[in-house]
Amino acid sequence: MLLQGAALTLAVPGAGLQQALAEGVDVGRNSVFTKLVPAETIEKSAAQQYAQMLQQAAAQNALAGKDNPQLRRLRSMAQKIIPHALGWNPRAANWRWEVNLIGSKQINAFCMPGGKIAFYTGILDQLKLTDDEAAMVMGHEIAHALREHARERMGKNAATGIGATLLSQVLGLGELGQTVTNYGAQLLTLQFSRSDESEADLVGMELAARSGFDPRAGVSLWQKMAVANKGAPPQWLSTHPAGTTRIADIEANLPKVLPLYSRARAG
Repeated sequence: MLLQGAALTLAVPGAGLQQALAEGVDVGRNSVFTKLVPAETIEKSAAQQYAQMLQQAAAQNALAGKDNPQLRRLRSMAQKIIPHALGWNPRAANWRWEVNLIGSKQINAFCMPGGKIAFYTGILDQLKLTDDEAAMVMGHEIAHALREHARERMGKNAATGIGATLLSQVLGLGELGQTVTNYGAQLLTLQFSRSDESEADLVGMELAARSGFDPRAGVSLWQKMAVANKGAPPQWLSTHPAGTTRIADIEANLPKVLPLYSRARAG
């Protein structure tokens, strides 16, 4: 994250990528569609959109100052979680991570490509998140960035937009770059698939566990979410898995991450 203008330096514990692959959750490799668009293009677009969002929030006096207790709390969590990111994506070492808090009643948070994190006060205040629950949210959002779900979605859009003929030839990065630019406005409102959300739940849970946050908080988090989202459409009409499905997946994978949590707490 950027704290007073200085980029966070990542210190990767243990054996990094090999450690992540050897223990914890298994969600497979990143989608091949991520290779259809350059990561640098998407990360640059994300940085621009994030900066614009912060400017708009500041103009509305909705951007938390560096001494805000909730922002300090979030940045402290990020300092613990981010060092474990390289186990999932080596590119994270070069990201200029940022964590900001925006005053809004929205129950939402996100991490854009390149490590641009934002929480809305609504998710903290309305759900009354504990540190463990907030860390699960942060881990989930960071997981979307590490697994390059936005890049995957744009890769699929680019594949559709430029046609199979071009893809069967040597990829013309100029046209692909233009296609990504056209889809760039989606970054702040991008809808992930149910499989993306499920994957982010598991990877985020592992990130939180490795950072010393109790992964069992994922259960209470989604119980709170279920209460807050009463009246939401059933699973088959939504891009998000049903709360009961998420809880079941989390509980099924707890045995894989609880030892990581115990080790982190012991350390």
